[in-house]
Amino acid sequence: MNNLPLTFSFFVICLLNHSMSNHFGPAVYQLTDPVDHGEGPTWDSRTGLLYFVDIFDGRVLSYDPETSCINAITFNGAVTPVIPSQSDPHLLIVGVNRSVYAVEWNGKGKIGATKLLTTVSQQFPTSRFNDGKADKEGRLWFGTMGFEGSTGVAPNEGVLYTFTRENLLSPPAVIAPVNISNGLAWNKANDKFYYIDTPTLTVREYDYDNESGKVSNPRVVFDLRRFTTIGGFPDGMTIDKDDNLWIALYFGGAVIKVDPKTGDILQMVAIPAQCVSSVSWGGPNLDILFVTTSRHALSKQEKIRQPAAGSLFAIKNLGTHGLPAFHANIIDRIDLH
Repeated sequence: MNNLPLTFSFFVICLLNHSMSNHFGPAVYQLTDPVDHGEGPTWDSRTGLLYFVDIFDGRVLSYDPETSCINAITFNGAVTPVIPSQSDPHLLIVGVNRSVYAVEWNGKGKIGATKLLTTVSQQFPTSRFNDGKADKEGRLWFGTMGFEGSTGVAPNEGVLYTFTRENLLSPPAVIAPVNISNGLAWNKANDKFYYIDTPTLTVREYDYDNESGKVSNPRVVFDLRRFTTIGGFPDGMTIDKDDNLWIALYFGGAVIKVDPKTGDILQMVAIPAQCVSSVSWGGPNLDILFVTTSRHALSKQEKIRQPAAGSLFAIKNLGTHGLPAFHANIIDRIDLH
């Protein structure tokens, strides 16, 4: 397919460098000006860029910690997630509404060629992608959610799909039905898979077979309802070198560190934004926890009281580091013929 049936534009903003000097204990830094609904951060060590999205404004953004520059391309649709490819760091796999696109973009210049790869969830035409990652083999795990209106999210219209080169036209549903498909993570040994369906307020752990990409034996390893003094909903998620989970709390104003072996909260870091949407390890040593936030659901008064809501943040000095993000392996290049 030669042309992406979506409008796009390009912009760049360079902010002043933020000093990240060492502190004792966690330190939170605001890195960018606010966007409407930041989500889906992912670090690419090959380029030194952090990619994330502004879902409802239809933007894929890149952030360069060396220069504090932000670049973006804009599509006509709800955009999430964005995953760089194994074959080429400038070939991105992007979710737009319910469709998956391959997009040529180096994170700094203008958009290149684009190609529609597939569209899912024909049975739920008002649903959209919400979160996703690649696994060790480069399979894509993209999850959807039901339509979000004034009365909430349509229940049980979400599906977690896996995409490979071979099944692009009919990707299988791995977990269904779900409500709001959200955070995903694999442990260091790559034999456990962690998954969040946000309204359940839980994290489920599955046995994971890397060769087949199949999950089995689900069990709840964390239940936010145990902690009555902590509010919000579990949203995006990542994992560290010790197999502890780091979870964004939407409407909770914090990131929590969870031990999935005990279900306990080991640490809580407050973020100056109520709607914390996702987290991702990055930086040269994978020891910076990048945090996306949203202002989309805030009232006018709440936005005044939370001027940083919607910004990209970084948490340093956490005393641990993450695991390298996996890249997509479903297309090597865009062939327009």
